[in-house]
Amino acid sequence: MIKILMISVILLFLLFLIYSILPTVIIRICGLGITKRVKTEAIALTFDDGPNPIYTPQLLDLLKKYGVKATFFVVGSKVKTYPDIIKRMSQEGHTIGIHHYEHISSWVLTPFHLKKQLLMTEKAIKECTNEEVTFYRPPWGSFNLFSLLLGAKYKVIMWSHIFGDWKAEKGKNGLTEQLLKATEPGSILLLHDCGETLGADQEAPYYMLKGLDIYLHENIKKGLKFTTLKDLQL
Repeated sequence: MIKILMISVILLFLLFLIYSILPTVIIRICGLGITKRVKTEAIALTFDDGPNPIYTPQLLDLLKKYGVKATFFVVGSKVKTYPDIIKRMSQEGHTIGIHHYEHISSWVLTPFHLKKQLLMTEKAIKECTNEEVTFYRPPWGSFNLFSLLLGAKYKVIMWSHIFGDWKAEKGKNGLTEQLLKATEPGSILLLHDCGETLGADQEAPYYMLKGLDIYLHENIKKGLKFTTLKDLQL
């Protein structure tokens, strides 16, 4: 009985490895079907996990202050809850992409449920913006065996820089310094305008906004340019 149980556990682990972990490792290391940098002299600012009713409007105010356009990978259920924020994003020229309908890893989604997550989020965004949805970033950058097939109609965007800004402690210590070093043209920077997901701190976006304000202030003075993904030929 114990032997059968052990074999079952091993088989389940192997199936999980083949379905989830190996595809993620191969796709991310080899860059299969994904974009981690862009061919431009500008930098692409991207934000995950929103919209958030407190921090996303503050972020939009900050971007407007500096005349910067960004890309938001939004959670579909939050789009349904805060449609006016999505409408504002669109009206102010930002790109809006898919980040699943719920913040769920592709590792635990069947092909059917992954497709449903994509289509429901696309529908929610289009209802707010009347625009086609082109871009997709899976939560935690996790893929499964069917991710690229089911997401083939979208451009899958990863990142060149990730900062750990979902933790408040990182926002207080080290985030600004790391941001100020991220000035290489073609970089895709990943930040978060919501701290309500698993492992994140709710107040973390407060510190992200402070660091981003300094980053934009310092680098725009130096002539650094920023771009939104829909303005690029990807």
